Amino acid sequence: MILSAGYGTRLWPLTEDRTKPAIPILGKPLVGYVAEYLGQYGCNDIVVNLHHRPESVRAALGDGSQFGVHLQFIEEPQILGTSGALDNARHLLGDDTFVVINGKIITDIDLAAAFETHRQRRALATLVLLENSARERFSIVKTNDGFITGFGGMPTLDFSDAVPLMFTGIQILEPEIFDYIPKGVFSHSTTDVYPRAIAEGKPIAAHIAAGHWYELSTIRRYLEITVTLLAERGEVNSLGNGCYVSATAAVDQSILWDNVVVESGARLQKVILADDVRVTAGEEFEEVVIVPANLVAGRPAPEKALKGDFRGNNFVVPIPR
Repeated sequence: MILSAGYGTRLWPLTEDRTKPAIPILGKPLVGYVAEYLGQYGCNDIVVNLHHRPESVRAALGDGSQFGVHLQFIEEPQILGTSGALDNARHLLGDDTFVVINGKIITDIDLAAAFETHRQRRALATLVLLENSARERFSIVKTNDGFITGFGGMPTLDFSDAVPLMFTGIQILEPEIFDYIPKGVFSHSTTDVYPRAIAEGKPIAAHIAAGHWYELSTIRRYLEITVTLLAERGEVNSLGNGCYVSATAAVDQSILWDNVVVESGARLQKVILADDVRVTAGEEFEEVVIVPANLVAGRPAPEKALKGDFRGNNFVVPIPR
């Protein structure tokens, strides 16, 4: 199951007309990377939950065939949380071991190795973890002898401490997990389900993985991860379909979605341009997101959204460090 129902408020205004998993990265929707990843390990029958802008995920994934998988969609009229979503889809998940993964990551973590850990430890659930050596703001996962004992706060920047572990959003579950998920209500796995199962002595295994793992939950992360992936390809910019960039414009380490126009003499440095944006002649921007003004005009910004301002036909949002 791919979790794709979130609002993506920290990515607004890019998520005004689509949900976070439907955001394009290097010409492919983010959730498409997740579907392909599961398909590589034989997880070909996939349930995708939907809530905010559900049509954007349906359009991004189609029937799944382009990613080598078969999809079923299930909508949540009200958002249900990471485990409430499983309860809502239990009739589609069957009675065998299943995988749940966040729809906002790109990774090459060895899922087969995680399955082996799950089998060896006869776990009710296995969470795939990574060492958080950079002490980024991901909740600490506490472990002992290969099993999860609890979930803590955010890591400190004290690099003399042991390297904290963080949850990747990839988990392997047995159907018995439904015994611990409240029925018909909002609930989260790490606050409502796993702590209860751990308290009852159920084995929740920790698989500490290695590999690349990118999580695109903020505009800054989206920009930096895209630039990193571009560099790996030997490329500088990401251009969508139908873009026009004047030969006299300077565009560097920037992301252009579809039907973007950059006129003569414009200068862009680490800029994200959403669909249908026009940068007029001579304009200069650095480290901003730009969407068409009519996309967000008259619509309230989400509580966690970055602040921006209207400039002509565009809405411009600075990207904080």
